[in-house]
Amino acid sequence: MRPQRHIAASFLALALASGMAHAGSITVYSALESDEIDTYLAAARKALPDVDIQVLRLSSGDLAARLVAESAQPRNDVIWGMAVTDMLDPRIAGLLAPVRGGDIDRMPAAFRAPDARWFAPTGFLAALCVNRQALAEAGLPVPTTWRDLASPVYRGQIAMPDPSSSGTGYMVLSALTENGRDESAMKRMVDIAGNIGQVTLSGSAPCKLARIGEFPIGVSFAFAAMQSIRQGYPIDMVLPTDGRIYELEGSGLMAKSANAADARRFLAWTASPEAAALYRGYKEIVAAPGSVPTAEQQREGLPADLVSTLPVRDFATAARERTSLIARFKRLTR
Repeated sequence: MRPQRHIAASFLALALASGMAHAGSITVYSALESDEIDTYLAAARKALPDVDIQVLRLSSGDLAARLVAESAQPRNDVIWGMAVTDMLDPRIAGLLAPVRGGDIDRMPAAFRAPDARWFAPTGFLAALCVNRQALAEAGLPVPTTWRDLASPVYRGQIAMPDPSSSGTGYMVLSALTENGRDESAMKRMVDIAGNIGQVTLSGSAPCKLARIGEFPIGVSFAFAAMQSIRQGYPIDMVLPTDGRIYELEGSGLMAKSANAADARRFLAWTASPEAAALYRGYKEIVAAPGSVPTAEQQREGLPADLVSTLPVRDFATAARERTSLIARFKRLTR
Protein backbone atom coordinates (compact mmCIF):
# COMPACT_ATOMS: atom_id res chain seq x y z
CA MET A 1 0.00 0.00 0.00
CA ARG A 2 2.87 2.38 0.79
CA PRO A 3 4.19 2.38 -2.82
CA GLN A 4 0.66 3.18 -4.08
CA ARG A 5 0.36 6.04 -1.59
CA HIS A 6 3.75 7.29 -2.74
CA ILE A 7 2.71 7.17 -6.39
CA ALA A 8 -0.56 8.97 -5.63
CA ALA A 9 1.25 11.64 -3.62
CA SER A 10 3.77 12.12 -6.42
CA PHE A 11 1.01 12.49 -9.00
CA LEU A 12 -0.79 15.06 -6.82
CA ALA A 13 2.44 17.02 -6.40
CA LEU A 14 2.98 16.98 -10.16
CA ALA A 15 -0.59 18.12 -10.76
CA LEU A 16 -0.20 20.98 -8.30
CA ALA A 17 3.08 22.02 -9.88
CA SER A 18 1.58 22.04 -13.38
CA GLY A 19 -1.56 23.88 -12.33
CA MET A 20 -3.90 20.98 -13.12
CA ALA A 21 -5.36 20.96 -9.64
CA HIS A 22 -6.28 24.61 -10.00
CA ALA A 23 -8.05 24.20 -13.33
CA GLY A 24 -11.66 25.31 -13.12
CA SER A 25 -14.61 24.92 -15.44
CA ILE A 26 -17.39 27.36 -16.24
CA THR A 27 -20.49 27.11 -18.39
CA VAL A 28 -21.40 30.19 -20.36
CA TYR A 29 -24.73 30.86 -22.09
CA SER A 30 -24.41 33.37 -24.94
CA ALA A 31 -26.56 35.04 -27.58
CA LEU A 32 -23.55 36.34 -29.52
CA GLU A 33 -23.10 35.08 -33.06
CA SER A 34 -21.14 31.84 -33.46
CA ASP A 35 -18.31 33.31 -35.55
CA GLU A 36 -17.59 36.09 -33.07
CA ILE A 37 -17.78 33.67 -30.13
CA ASP A 38 -15.07 31.58 -31.78
CA THR A 39 -12.81 34.62 -32.12
CA TYR A 40 -13.33 35.90 -28.59
CA LEU A 41 -13.12 32.46 -27.02
CA ALA A 42 -9.76 31.68 -28.57
CA ALA A 43 -8.32 34.79 -26.93
CA ALA A 44 -10.10 34.19 -23.61
CA ARG A 45 -8.68 30.68 -23.36
CA LYS A 46 -5.16 32.02 -23.91
CA ALA A 47 -5.70 34.65 -21.22
CA LEU A 48 -7.23 32.11 -18.80
CA PRO A 49 -5.41 28.85 -19.61
CA ASP A 50 -6.41 27.26 -16.30
CA VAL A 51 -10.15 27.73 -16.91
CA ASP A 52 -12.16 25.33 -19.05
CA ILE A 53 -14.71 27.61 -20.74
CA GLN A 54 -17.72 25.85 -22.22
CA VAL A 55 -20.12 28.00 -24.25
CA LEU A 56 -23.67 27.21 -25.30
CA ARG A 57 -24.87 29.59 -28.03
CA LEU A 58 -28.61 30.30 -28.24
CA SER A 59 -30.73 32.97 -29.89
CA SER A 60 -31.93 35.69 -27.51
CA GLY A 61 -35.44 34.26 -27.29
CA ASP A 62 -34.25 30.70 -26.72
CA LEU A 63 -31.69 31.86 -24.18
CA ALA A 64 -34.31 33.75 -22.19
CA ALA A 65 -36.63 30.73 -22.24
CA ARG A 66 -33.84 28.41 -21.08
CA LEU A 67 -32.81 30.68 -18.22
CA VAL A 68 -36.39 30.88 -17.00
CA ALA A 69 -36.90 27.12 -17.34
CA GLU A 70 -33.72 26.41 -15.35
CA SER A 71 -34.20 29.19 -12.81
CA ALA A 72 -34.72 26.85 -9.86
CA GLN A 73 -31.43 25.08 -10.61
CA PRO A 74 -29.32 27.12 -13.05
CA ARG A 75 -26.88 25.07 -15.12
CA ASN A 76 -24.72 27.98 -16.23
CA ASP A 77 -22.29 30.26 -14.44
CA VAL A 78 -22.31 33.21 -16.82
CA ILE A 79 -24.58 35.04 -19.25
CA TRP A 80 -22.52 36.60 -22.04
CA GLY A 81 -23.80 39.01 -24.68
CA MET A 82 -27.56 38.90 -24.11
CA ALA A 83 -29.83 41.80 -25.05
CA VAL A 84 -30.21 43.91 -21.91
CA THR A 85 -33.92 44.23 -22.65
CA ASP A 86 -34.13 40.45 -22.23
CA MET A 87 -31.85 40.36 -19.18
CA LEU A 88 -34.08 42.84 -17.37
CA ASP A 89 -36.99 40.42 -17.39
CA PRO A 90 -37.48 40.15 -13.60
CA ARG A 91 -37.38 36.35 -13.84
CA ILE A 92 -33.85 36.61 -15.27
CA ALA A 93 -32.52 39.70 -13.49
CA GLY A 94 -33.32 38.05 -10.17
CA LEU A 95 -30.91 35.22 -10.98
CA LEU A 96 -27.87 37.54 -11.22
CA ALA A 97 -25.26 38.59 -8.67
CA PRO A 98 -23.40 41.95 -8.69
CA VAL A 99 -20.06 42.10 -10.51
CA ARG A 100 -17.75 45.05 -9.95
CA GLY A 101 -14.16 46.15 -10.29
CA GLY A 102 -11.40 46.87 -12.79
CA ASP A 103 -12.35 47.53 -16.40
CA ILE A 104 -16.03 46.92 -15.66
CA ASP A 105 -16.16 49.95 -13.37
CA ARG A 106 -14.37 52.05 -15.99
CA MET A 107 -17.15 51.59 -18.52
CA PRO A 108 -19.56 54.53 -18.99
CA ALA A 109 -22.39 54.41 -16.46
CA ALA A 110 -24.95 53.85 -19.22
CA PHE A 111 -23.30 50.48 -19.94
CA ARG A 112 -23.62 49.21 -16.35
CA ALA A 113 -26.56 48.41 -14.12
CA PRO A 114 -26.87 50.68 -11.07
CA ASP A 115 -26.89 47.57 -8.89
CA ALA A 116 -23.99 46.01 -10.89
CA ARG A 117 -26.06 42.96 -11.88
CA TRP A 118 -25.11 43.40 -15.54
CA PHE A 119 -22.63 45.28 -17.68
CA ALA A 120 -22.50 45.62 -21.45
CA PRO A 121 -19.13 45.65 -23.24
CA THR A 122 -20.89 45.86 -26.62
CA GLY A 123 -24.10 46.81 -28.35
CA PHE A 124 -25.68 47.03 -31.78
CA LEU A 125 -27.23 49.90 -33.70
CA ALA A 126 -30.30 49.90 -35.93
CA ALA A 127 -29.59 50.80 -39.54
CA LEU A 128 -31.18 50.70 -42.96
CA CYS A 129 -29.59 48.51 -45.61
CA VAL A 130 -30.37 50.37 -48.82
CA ASN A 131 -29.76 48.75 -52.19
CA ARG A 132 -28.99 51.81 -54.26
CA GLN A 133 -29.41 49.97 -57.59
CA ALA A 134 -32.82 48.56 -56.70
CA LEU A 135 -33.93 51.92 -55.34
CA ALA A 136 -32.84 53.72 -58.51
CA GLU A 137 -34.60 51.16 -60.71
CA ALA A 138 -37.80 51.78 -58.76
CA GLY A 139 -37.33 55.54 -59.09
CA LEU A 140 -37.39 56.02 -55.33
CA PRO A 141 -35.45 58.49 -53.17
CA VAL A 142 -33.02 57.28 -50.53
CA PRO A 143 -34.73 57.40 -47.11
CA THR A 144 -32.75 59.32 -44.50
CA THR A 145 -35.14 59.22 -41.54
CA TRP A 146 -37.51 56.79 -39.84
CA ARG A 147 -40.27 59.21 -40.74
CA ASP A 148 -39.44 58.74 -44.45
CA LEU A 149 -40.25 55.03 -44.18
CA ALA A 150 -43.88 55.91 -43.43
CA SER A 151 -44.28 57.58 -46.85
CA PRO A 152 -46.69 55.78 -49.23
CA VAL A 153 -43.99 55.85 -51.94
CA TYR A 154 -42.28 52.95 -50.15
CA ARG A 155 -45.33 50.69 -50.04
CA GLY A 156 -44.19 47.11 -50.46
CA GLN A 157 -40.54 48.16 -50.69
CA ILE A 158 -39.37 47.45 -47.12
CA ALA A 159 -38.30 44.26 -45.32
CA MET A 160 -38.40 44.44 -41.53
CA PRO A 161 -37.98 41.94 -38.69
CA ASP A 162 -40.95 40.83 -36.62
CA PRO A 163 -40.75 42.38 -33.12
CA SER A 164 -42.22 39.22 -31.61
CA SER A 165 -39.37 37.02 -32.87
CA SER A 166 -36.47 39.42 -33.42
CA GLY A 167 -34.57 41.46 -30.86
CA THR A 168 -33.82 43.98 -33.61
CA GLY A 169 -37.50 44.21 -34.49
CA TYR A 170 -38.52 44.84 -30.90
CA MET A 171 -35.66 47.30 -30.43
CA VAL A 172 -37.01 49.41 -33.29
CA LEU A 173 -40.61 49.21 -32.10
CA SER A 174 -39.88 50.03 -28.47
CA ALA A 175 -37.34 52.79 -29.13
CA LEU A 176 -39.28 54.53 -31.91
CA THR A 177 -42.47 54.64 -29.84
CA GLU A 178 -40.83 55.31 -26.46
CA ASN A 179 -42.12 51.94 -25.30
CA GLY A 180 -45.57 52.69 -26.69
CA ARG A 181 -46.05 55.96 -24.81
CA ASP A 182 -45.70 58.28 -27.82
CA GLU A 183 -49.02 58.00 -29.68
CA SER A 184 -47.89 59.95 -32.76
CA ALA A 185 -44.82 57.74 -33.02
CA MET A 186 -46.99 54.64 -32.66
CA LYS A 187 -49.13 55.86 -35.54
CA ARG A 188 -45.98 56.38 -37.62
CA MET A 189 -44.86 52.85 -36.73
CA VAL A 190 -48.20 51.52 -37.98
CA ASP A 191 -47.75 53.51 -41.21
CA ILE A 192 -44.27 51.99 -41.65
CA ALA A 193 -45.76 48.54 -41.09
CA GLY A 194 -48.19 49.27 -43.94
CA ASN A 195 -45.22 49.64 -46.29
CA ILE A 196 -43.57 46.37 -45.34
CA GLY A 197 -43.36 43.85 -48.17
CA GLN A 198 -41.91 41.05 -46.04
CA VAL A 199 -41.67 40.45 -42.32
CA THR A 200 -38.65 38.36 -41.30
CA LEU A 201 -37.87 36.27 -38.25
CA SER A 202 -34.37 37.66 -37.66
CA GLY A 203 -32.73 41.08 -37.65
CA SER A 204 -30.13 40.23 -40.27
CA ALA A 205 -32.59 38.78 -42.81
CA PRO A 206 -33.89 42.17 -44.10
CA CYS A 207 -30.34 43.19 -44.99
CA LYS A 208 -29.78 39.90 -46.79
CA LEU A 209 -32.96 40.49 -48.81
CA ALA A 210 -31.77 44.00 -49.67
CA ARG A 211 -28.39 42.62 -50.80
CA ILE A 212 -30.00 40.65 -53.60
CA GLY A 213 -32.47 43.38 -54.50
CA GLU A 214 -35.53 41.47 -53.31
CA PHE A 215 -36.43 44.66 -51.47
CA PRO A 216 -34.56 47.95 -51.85
CA ILE A 217 -34.76 48.72 -48.12
CA GLY A 218 -34.06 46.42 -45.18
CA VAL A 219 -34.52 47.49 -41.57
CA SER A 220 -31.60 45.78 -39.85
CA PHE A 221 -28.52 46.66 -37.81
CA ALA A 222 -25.25 48.37 -38.67
CA PHE A 223 -22.93 45.36 -38.64
CA ALA A 224 -25.11 43.55 -41.19
CA ALA A 225 -24.97 46.63 -43.42
CA MET A 226 -21.20 47.05 -43.08
CA GLN A 227 -20.63 43.36 -43.73
CA SER A 228 -22.68 43.66 -46.93
CA ILE A 229 -20.62 46.64 -48.05
CA ARG A 230 -17.35 44.76 -47.42
CA GLN A 231 -18.61 41.79 -49.41
CA GLY A 232 -19.22 43.97 -52.44
CA TYR A 233 -23.01 44.19 -52.47
CA PRO A 234 -24.56 47.44 -53.77
CA ILE A 235 -25.59 48.41 -50.25
CA ASP A 236 -25.40 51.76 -48.50
CA MET A 237 -25.79 51.99 -44.74
CA VAL A 238 -28.24 54.67 -43.65
CA LEU A 239 -28.38 55.69 -40.00
CA PRO A 240 -31.69 57.59 -39.77
CA THR A 241 -31.07 61.12 -38.59
CA ASP A 242 -34.23 61.35 -36.48
CA GLY A 243 -33.26 58.71 -33.94
CA ARG A 244 -30.32 56.47 -33.09
CA ILE A 245 -31.81 53.20 -31.99
CA TYR A 246 -29.63 50.66 -30.23
CA GLU A 247 -29.53 47.67 -27.90
CA LEU A 248 -26.84 46.74 -25.41
CA GLU A 249 -25.47 43.20 -25.06
CA GLY A 250 -25.25 42.46 -21.37
CA SER A 251 -23.21 39.99 -19.38
CA GLY A 252 -23.60 38.82 -15.80
CA LEU A 253 -22.83 36.28 -13.10
CA MET A 254 -25.37 33.72 -11.97
CA ALA A 255 -25.94 34.11 -8.23
CA LYS A 256 -26.00 30.33 -7.76
CA SER A 257 -22.79 29.71 -9.70
CA ALA A 258 -20.68 26.99 -8.11
CA ASN A 259 -17.64 28.39 -9.95
CA ALA A 260 -18.03 32.06 -9.12
CA ALA A 261 -14.32 32.87 -8.81
CA ASP A 262 -13.46 31.62 -12.30
CA ALA A 263 -16.69 33.06 -13.69
CA ARG A 264 -15.70 36.49 -12.36
CA ARG A 265 -12.27 36.15 -13.97
CA PHE A 266 -13.90 35.37 -17.31
CA LEU A 267 -16.29 38.31 -16.99
CA ALA A 268 -13.38 40.59 -16.15
CA TRP A 269 -11.67 39.45 -19.35
CA THR A 270 -14.77 40.28 -21.43
CA ALA A 271 -14.44 43.88 -20.22
CA SER A 272 -10.70 44.09 -20.90
CA PRO A 273 -8.97 46.25 -23.53
CA GLU A 274 -7.83 43.02 -25.22
CA ALA A 275 -11.43 41.91 -25.65
CA ALA A 276 -12.49 45.40 -26.78
CA ALA A 277 -9.93 45.28 -29.60
CA LEU A 278 -11.53 42.06 -30.84
CA TYR A 279 -15.08 43.41 -30.54
CA ARG A 280 -14.21 46.08 -33.09
CA GLY A 281 -14.16 43.41 -35.79
CA TYR A 282 -17.85 42.70 -35.21
CA LYS A 283 -19.50 45.47 -33.23
CA GLU A 284 -20.67 48.98 -33.89
CA ILE A 285 -20.86 49.89 -30.20
CA VAL A 286 -17.90 49.11 -27.92
CA ALA A 287 -18.09 50.47 -24.38
CA ALA A 288 -14.40 50.44 -23.42
CA PRO A 289 -13.22 54.01 -22.64
CA GLY A 290 -11.48 55.58 -25.61
CA SER A 291 -12.81 53.03 -28.08
CA VAL A 292 -13.88 54.54 -31.40
CA PRO A 293 -15.01 52.99 -34.70
CA THR A 294 -12.19 51.93 -36.97
CA ALA A 295 -11.27 54.07 -39.98
CA GLU A 296 -13.03 51.53 -42.19
CA GLN A 297 -16.19 51.64 -40.08
CA GLN A 298 -16.18 55.41 -40.24
CA ARG A 299 -15.87 55.30 -44.03
CA GLU A 300 -18.87 52.98 -44.07
CA GLY A 301 -20.91 55.50 -42.10
CA LEU A 302 -20.34 55.09 -38.34
CA PRO A 303 -19.70 58.41 -36.59
CA ALA A 304 -16.47 58.66 -34.59
CA ASP A 305 -18.36 59.91 -31.52
CA LEU A 306 -21.05 57.21 -31.69
CA VAL A 307 -20.94 56.05 -28.05
CA SER A 308 -21.09 59.55 -26.58
CA THR A 309 -24.08 60.52 -28.76
CA LEU A 310 -26.31 57.55 -27.98
CA PRO A 311 -29.58 58.66 -26.38
CA VAL A 312 -30.66 57.29 -23.02
CA ARG A 313 -32.90 54.24 -23.35
CA ASP A 314 -35.31 52.98 -20.73
CA PHE A 315 -34.39 49.31 -21.01
CA ALA A 316 -36.30 48.37 -17.86
CA THR A 317 -39.59 49.66 -19.26
CA ALA A 318 -38.86 48.07 -22.64
CA ALA A 319 -38.44 44.75 -20.85
CA ARG A 320 -41.55 45.17 -18.71
CA GLU A 321 -43.79 46.30 -21.57
CA ARG A 322 -42.60 43.80 -24.18
CA THR A 323 -45.63 41.49 -24.23
CA SER A 324 -48.24 44.24 -24.08
CA LEU A 325 -46.49 46.50 -26.61
CA ILE A 326 -46.08 43.72 -29.17
CA ALA A 327 -49.70 42.67 -28.71
CA ARG A 328 -50.87 46.25 -29.18
CA PHE A 329 -48.74 46.68 -32.32
CA LYS A 330 -50.12 43.44 -33.76
CA ARG A 331 -53.69 44.60 -33.15
CA LEU A 332 -53.05 47.94 -34.85
CA THR A 333 -51.44 46.38 -37.90
CA ARG A 334 -53.96 43.63 -38.68
